[in-house]
Parts: sequence; structure tokens; C-alpha cells
Amino acid sequence: MKELYLSSIQNPRIKKLLALQSKSSLRRESGLFVVEGQQEIGHCVDAGYEIASLFYCPDILESEGKTVEFSHLSADEYFTVSAEVYQKIAYRGCTEGVIAEVKVRQYTLDDLRLDKAPLIIVLERVEKPGNLGAVLRSADAANVSAVIVCDPLTDIYNPNLIRSSVGAVFTVPCVSCTSEECIQYLQSHNIQILTAQLQDSHLYYDTDMRCATAIVMGTESTGLTPLWRQAATAHIQIPMLGRIDSLNVSVSAAILMFEAVRQRGNN
Repeated sequence: MKELYLSSIQNPRIKKLLALQSKSSLRRESGLFVVEGQQEIGHCVDAGYEIASLFYCPDILESEGKTVEFSHLSADEYFTVSAEVYQKIAYRGCTEGVIAEVKVRQYTLDDLRLDKAPLIIVLERVEKPGNLGAVLRSADAANVSAVIVCDPLTDIYNPNLIRSSVGAVFTVPCVSCTSEECIQYLQSHNIQILTAQLQDSHLYYDTDMRCATAIVMGTESTGLTPLWRQAATAHIQIPMLGRIDSLNVSVSAAILMFEAVRQRGNN
């Protein structure tokens, strides 16, 4: 295993790594994204992703009493970096001394493998990567079949999304597509569409979620577009008993998906 030592933040490889973290356009063009932390990288590899480059700092690893298991972290190239360089490239304040450039995998709706009564979370025009990451984390906990992101305003390989999902973006099947494509897919697979909205809605716990179900949520500011409201099998809502008329989308998604878990008797 050949390793190169990088000690300058002006090194072109370090500059490229930093650019991948901040520029979605470069992630699309290069087909690479950045994953930080041993747990997240482990989930990534377990999901079948390939590591292009691995960067690690021996000084930080030793100070935290950790080692990197290279047996399951096969990469095209390896770099050791100084503590100064690592502090520059680390996206998180709490760090484990390991960062990877990973090859993008493009999943489509046809790649989904669903059981007889899948539970799917659909998010339309999600804007904040932290919100999507939090939804994915809850989706993993609820053993959701898939998360479908329609007409996204952020890419699923945003570093903040990966961080906030704690690697769940790799453990839960996640697909991006248009709303039209998603509606056609759900209807063709006989999956009921439950849209979360305040207008003309039933309380969520009075709605049967035991069959094949997609729970669809929009943005906190504007909600769902008319396209989804018209395609819905039923409209559901979470009762708001205070003066505020909405919840954070990740909180709402967690409430709704765990109601489905409760109804289905999952342990």
C-alpha cells in the first residue's frame, strides 16, 4: 500500500478535497463526494460504495486511541496528512482523523427493491441538507423501505447531509427524481399516497398505514405543490395545539413514520 504524506494546505489534492466539500457542481462533474469519520465511512463501504482516496492523520488517531482498519477500506490512493492540514479539511468540529473521497453511485426508482407493504418517505423540494439528513436518520431507525427526494434543492452527497444523517444516507435507499416520476412510480406499484397538509385533512393516527404507503411532505414555508395534493389517496395532519402552525419537516416525518411502525406492530 503506497502512501503519500501531505503537509501543506496549499497542496492541489487538499484544495480539491475542500472544493468537493463546498461545491455541488464539482461533485457532479467529478463523480466524487466526501465522507468524514470512521462510522460514516464504514456505512458507506458496507453499502457498496468505492473509495477513491483516503486521507488520515496518524497523530489524531493516536491521540484518540483509534486505528484505521484498512482491510475493508480499500482505496485507489492513500494520503497521510499533518494535524494542521487535517484541521483544515475536517468538516466537523469533533473529528476522528479520517476522511475519504468516495465515488458517486446513481440510484433510480427502478433500483428500489420493495417488499409487499413498503413504507416510503417522499420529500418534495427539500432545501436544507440538515433537515434531509435528520429525516434519513429517523428513516433508518424506523426501517423505512426508501426515501425519495423529489425536485431536490440540495444534493444527497452534501457533507452537512451526510453528517446530520450519521451515515444513514448509506443505510436507507435514497433516490432523487421529479415529482411526476415519483407519482407515476407509486401509482403503478399500488402504493397509497398520504400527503401531510393542513387543508382538508384527517388526523394521522386515524389513517390506516398498514398497507403499502408513501408519506409525502413538502417544505415548511410553502408545503406541497398542487400536483401532490391532487395525486393523494388521502390527506393527513398532525394536530397543532399551540400558536405555531407547523413543525420542522424532520420532526413531522419522524412522528408520521413511527405511527406507521406502531400500526404495523414492528418491534
